[in-house]
Amino acid sequence: MSDTQLENLFANNKAWSESMNAENPEFFSRLVNQQTPEYLWIGCSDSRVPANQIIGLAPGEVFVHRNIANVVVHTDLNALSVIHYAVEMLRVKHILVVGHYGCGGVKAAFYDNRTGLTDNWLRHVQDVRDRHEVKLAAIDDPNERVNRLCEFNAMQQVVNVCQTSVLREAWARGQSVTVHGWCYSLQNGLINDLKVSASSREEAMERYRDAVEKLR
Repeated sequence: MSDTQLENLFANNKAWSESMNAENPEFFSRLVNQQTPEYLWIGCSDSRVPANQIIGLAPGEVFVHRNIANVVVHTDLNALSVIHYAVEMLRVKHILVVGHYGCGGVKAAFYDNRTGLTDNWLRHVQDVRDRHEVKLAAIDDPNERVNRLCEFNAMQQVVNVCQTSVLREAWARGQSVTVHGWCYSLQNGLINDLKVSASSREEAMERYRDAVEKLR
């Protein structure tokens, strides 16, 4: 990136700051003094999927964790720490696991495309692919097969979140927190609810099985 491009970013930042101050003089003081989001967004790192904008919420209203292909792995201390902080400290009420159609990471996993170091991370998505091999093979259109894997992957990550010690302990003490699975369309900007919302580990497994069965 050239110095001119960087200067443009600083200019954009200054214009944005002035605009926000003009619209709401208390905007930044409110952000400094509190962070009380009700939502944790677990999504893909894809630059075309900005969490706050998609659901129309302002900065400070969504706590966000993003990685390639929106994967939640039980050995990933980064993701687990974010979930722990969101649930234990911020007391979020909803965890939104959001995949997106046409995901490059999911596509690479589906076709066994070599990407380098990322291959190790995408192995988790390939596990989902292998688990649903029969259903995926029954879909003729290759783009639809990848999109169905995007859905299966998001649904699996909901189960993974619900199986973490953080969520199990929160539910055991009666804390109200629900985990949802969505898939976002780059083509029209709309979110598809995958119907796997769960407020317990058992409910997550039941909703997952029902949702998978309904997907043809």
